[in-house]
Amino acid sequence: MGCVQSFREICDRQKNTNVRLSLPAVCFVWQTAMIILFGVFIRYNEESDTHWVEHRKANNISSDIENDFYFRYPSFQDVHVMIFVGFGFLMTFLKRYSFGAVGFNFLIAAFGLQWALLMQGWFHSLDYTDGKIKIGVENLINADFCVAGCLIAYGAVLGKVSPVQLMVMTLFGVTLFAVEEYIILNLIHARDAGGSMVIHTFGGYYGLSISWMLYRPNLDQSSRLQGSCYHSDVFAMIGTLFLWMFWPSFNSAITDHGDGQHRAAINTYLALASTVLTTVAISSLFQKHGKLDMVHIQNSTLAGGVAVGTAAEFMLMPYGSLIVGFCCGIISTLGYIYLTPFMEKHLKIQDTCGIHNLHAMPGVIGGIVGAITAAAATESVYGREGLVNTFDFEGAFKDMVPTRQGGHQAAGLCVAICFGIGGGILVGCILRLPIWGDAADDNCFDDESYWELPEDEESVPPILQYNNHMRNKDQSSTHCSSTK
Repeated sequence: MGCVQSFREICDRQKNTNVRLSLPAVCFVWQTAMIILFGVFIRYNEESDTHWVEHRKANNISSDIENDFYFRYPSFQDVHVMIFVGFGFLMTFLKRYSFGAVGFNFLIAAFGLQWALLMQGWFHSLDYTDGKIKIGVENLINADFCVAGCLIAYGAVLGKVSPVQLMVMTLFGVTLFAVEEYIILNLIHARDAGGSMVIHTFGGYYGLSISWMLYRPNLDQSSRLQGSCYHSDVFAMIGTLFLWMFWPSFNSAITDHGDGQHRAAINTYLALASTVLTTVAISSLFQKHGKLDMVHIQNSTLAGGVAVGTAAEFMLMPYGSLIVGFCCGIISTLGYIYLTPFMEKHLKIQDTCGIHNLHAMPGVIGGIVGAITAAAATESVYGREGLVNTFDFEGAFKDMVPTRQGGHQAAGLCVAICFGIGGGILVGCILRLPIWGDAADDNCFDDESYWELPEDEESVPPILQYNNHMRNKDQSSTHCSSTK
């Protein structure tokens, strides 16, 4: 802790340096690097190459409809919408940072998916006969998953970092994600269809650790902007609804065709529905006058989809999915009410979007649920072939038993947490260097620092009362004031 504090103080003293990395230069250099790397390494796989016709004949495939594109593309569309529309609009709740929320989400997702195709390709899709990475529609889905982890981390530092810092964070985040994903899924042999561990736990703790490293003791200078208004909350709710509707596709997108994919969609569907009712109940119960807090409705209603991700393709049973959603609605909502203020005050973690409550905690719960469900699997419930197919008990793992698989699931969760925290601290140290052009404490959460704004912008009233995420409840100043 002392070393970290000293490093922070050294970097803060260097804030006045004139050395800055410009956004145009970074974008041009990195996109040029992507073009070169794609030219050297990336090629179409057998199902997207013109040799598909020969492959189909050689393997007695009767029709083009058997091409994986027709099985995976509908799920890819849904996941893609979640990445660019769902995550982007979910973060538009800040009254003066909607351009940054959607625009920078767009930027880092577009950059991240290119780097993810390379990093994941080197681990999973490398053809050793010619040294090329062969990509198809499933690679595009996995790249979107990888980017999702970085967008989750973005939520913790929303409004407090520059676009160049975001790109650096994404560069390292994608790299760390590819490594931890390979360790968890291939070496440890854990199953994680919906990414509760690989995506949400890693992304959540990665973002929280970076936010801890970038702690701003004078952030209250921007407190007048760190809140929502009526129409910004409506836009954020659009993101919530897109995520909520498409989450069954997210959790089932890369599962095996057939019963596993079918089961993953059902389990996610039910967990999400259960979470909504619980969130509404807890929000009303703990708020003054029994009213609902839009923060909880925008975020905690999604926690069930996060928590059911690992066990989505397991025989969780419909009632089990409802239980997972029920518990996560309670835990996530209480997290927004009590944990987020506690973390900022005592742990020096400024979590703008509350990703600890939406992704990190539900991700850990999902990993635990997955470990218990896997350990409790029996041949009478799954059938012998069902066990082999669901948990991939083949090859080096053909002698694996469910109880041991549960231990592997728990080990995978530990790896995700370690990579998230350790990687976040390391990247946070890099992001504290005084060369990234981040905004001053009194200019955080303001689009004006990085965007050209319309001239008829509304004035922002001063807000004196602290309340995480929204500055509202008993004051009429919660709505955006009209231009005077």
